[in-house]
Amino acid sequence: MTEHTASQFVEIVNDDDDIPAHAPAVPTMGDLVAARVSRRATLKGMSVAAAMATVGGAITAGVSREALAASASTLTFKELPHGYDEQMHVAEGYNAGVLIRWGDAVTAGAPDFDVNNQTAEAQNKQFGYNADYVGFFPLPQGSGASDHGVLVINHEYTIKDLMFDGIGPDDLAKMTKEMAEIEMAAHGASVIEVKKDGETWTVVPGSRYARRISALDTEMQFTGPAAGHDRMKTGTDATGTKVIGTLNNCAGGETPWGTVLIAEENFHGYFKGTLENHPEKRNYERYGIKDVSRYAWADHHDRFDLDKEPNEANRFGWMVEFDPYDPNAVPKKRTALGRFKHEGATTIVNPDGRLVVYTGDDQRFEYVYKYVSNGTVNTEDRAANGDLLDDGVLYVGKFDADGTLMWMPLVHGEGPLTAENGFNSQADVLIETRRAADLLGATPMDRPEDVEPNPATSTVFMMLTNNTKRKDEQTDAANPRAANKHGHVIEMTPPGGSPAARDHAAQEFTWDIFLMAGNPANPEDGAQYASGVTENGWLSCPDNVAFDKKGRIWITTDGAPKSGLADGVWAADVEGHGRALTRHFFRTPRGAEMCGPCFTPDDTTLFVAVQHPADEKGSTFANPSTRWPDFTAGMPPRPSVVAITRKGGGVIGS
Repeated sequence: MTEHTASQFVEIVNDDDDIPAHAPAVPTMGDLVAARVSRRATLKGMSVAAAMATVGGAITAGVSREALAASASTLTFKELPHGYDEQMHVAEGYNAGVLIRWGDAVTAGAPDFDVNNQTAEAQNKQFGYNADYVGFFPLPQGSGASDHGVLVINHEYTIKDLMFDGIGPDDLAKMTKEMAEIEMAAHGASVIEVKKDGETWTVVPGSRYARRISALDTEMQFTGPAAGHDRMKTGTDATGTKVIGTLNNCAGGETPWGTVLIAEENFHGYFKGTLENHPEKRNYERYGIKDVSRYAWADHHDRFDLDKEPNEANRFGWMVEFDPYDPNAVPKKRTALGRFKHEGATTIVNPDGRLVVYTGDDQRFEYVYKYVSNGTVNTEDRAANGDLLDDGVLYVGKFDADGTLMWMPLVHGEGPLTAENGFNSQADVLIETRRAADLLGATPMDRPEDVEPNPATSTVFMMLTNNTKRKDEQTDAANPRAANKHGHVIEMTPPGGSPAARDHAAQEFTWDIFLMAGNPANPEDGAQYASGVTENGWLSCPDNVAFDKKGRIWITTDGAPKSGLADGVWAADVEGHGRALTRHFFRTPRGAEMCGPCFTPDDTTLFVAVQHPADEKGSTFANPSTRWPDFTAGMPPRPSVVAITRKGGGVIGS
């Protein structure tokens, strides 16, 4: 996910980051499509004609796109039209209800939300800003309940000019210490208990599971190879094993033993300091840290000032694990999973019992990673899995034009990862994961966001949101479009003859392009879907993903407004004639991004997060472009979590 500002709806990225200059020469888009057709047919058990259809083959004469889509897809909902307005919209036959909003009570004793008299103390008990990842954990623990559970929701970042009256997008100097600490408290995660009564979900007040995790005061522990390293030590933590808070928490994931993983993404924007002659200059510049910050935190808290705490930024950019069922559990930053701008982390148990974790580094020209544990998952003893995320091997992906994906280990002492190149230990490799991956020649991707295994097919889908900076000479087989405005989705297939046999720990996979986003009516977009995709079925900027029990893919988007339509949810089959035949299911209010798709175990509820509503040019606290979801005078827009159910009950989508 990307940050946005109210003054200019553009992605905030580091335009002068290092761009590895090792992209291979590749064929044209037409050559790529032709070369893939026969292999797609072989992999998916389809006829060549059906395979051609999935990459944009001609529509049968006399058959409308709507009719073809309805006959080919297993999804039965009536497609939602594209649009862009102040409201949220869901497909006909479904209910969409706001479950919790910024400022609503989370923990016991939380005061009522008073937007004109906010305090850090109150915000630390209330629902944070910009809801992102959503994870559902059934209650009782270990059950498959779908009407009662714990929800974990991430809070990625804050937008001061939509949170505080009289503060503009560039008014850092006006941010008081209290305002900065309200922002810090609004970051992190919220843990709430929820119940379903009929078709309505509600938050259980005063729940013993309720918890706020924030950048303000939540103590966390480092584990794994980088814990205790000298580069992790600060004036307030001489051990290099403890840190206060987590920030820019984007997407996430769940472990097989019922803990949650939350990502730290764009950590670079919270720090300031003089990088010239700084001991971490090369490291920090590779992650986009600059002399100035996007936040005023360093003006009030020395730990965000790199002149005063040179190592503090090394303590962010990790994956954080905690137990949502235990409100007293100390969150752990698992350094073995690497340090970069994590979009999230999703898991699967390999046939041999080892845990495999997939994660993307969400920035243009960055990489996709997987982690393979050395130990195996213990399904009988939950506590026995505690060290699996500390002891294993992190790999980075290299995509070849022949459809081969090689996973290259990031291991100290192997290849270029030696002292001669500044890596004196495995801790150094993990602290500077990006630079290590550069040296291995990993493939620079078009913003790898969610990377998630499909539980039905055991293949892995990667959302590549966009990359308008890619030039013609930088295209490659896995990123075939220059100035990629709309993004694409790649499917990665581990070896193995059946889903149950797929070896996710293998170092060689195959890969294929699942779809190329964009408008198929515009030839210059180079869009690829199944034939029959309707004028409402095309999407732009895939970001997050979820799969239902049938293995159908549900894609949420971030950036579609730049193409004239709202962000939202699109769904498609991944096999058969409906493969890549995307259909529009939900759309956000204006200015918002769609995040956090999460199904209950029985697929009867889909939770989604509506992030940064009204985040548009000229939109302010006093005069926002929408006041969703309250539409009350004086109340600004409030990022929220929405629960979607089928009217009368039943499975979402069919």
